[in-house]
Amino acid sequence: MAASGFRGPRQIWNAFKWSMKGLQAGWRHEASFRLEVCLAVVLVPLGLWLGNGPLEKIALVLPPVLVLSAELLNSAVEAVVDKVSPEFHELAGRAKDMGSAAVFLLLAMTALTWGLILWPRWA
Repeated sequence: MAASGFRGPRQIWNAFKWSMKGLQAGWRHEASFRLEVCLAVVLVPLGLWLGNGPLEKIALVLPPVLVLSAELLNSAVEAVVDKVSPEFHELAGRAKDMGSAAVFLLLAMTALTWGLILWPRWA
């Protein structure tokens, strides 16, 4: 008998399928996610090309990926809030605004990271 919590190939495959469904839902239902995917499609390869050494490459690639992750989490929070509280409520609005702020901070971090790494090369 398998130990409690054991995750075999079937469970791993199911988790992968659910993750792909989440990415599809993000793409299908969230314009911001689609825009940020387009940005990441440009920035990730560019970061791998422009980064000097592995640490710079990671520093340029990681922020756009974090933006995508935060956008998906923000969209999940918004979906749950809309399901639980379809009418306006101050706390529901606050939850949505805070999720949006998290994405904004990561976008700002992306711009700052790229600027700090690449600006000295072209200045």
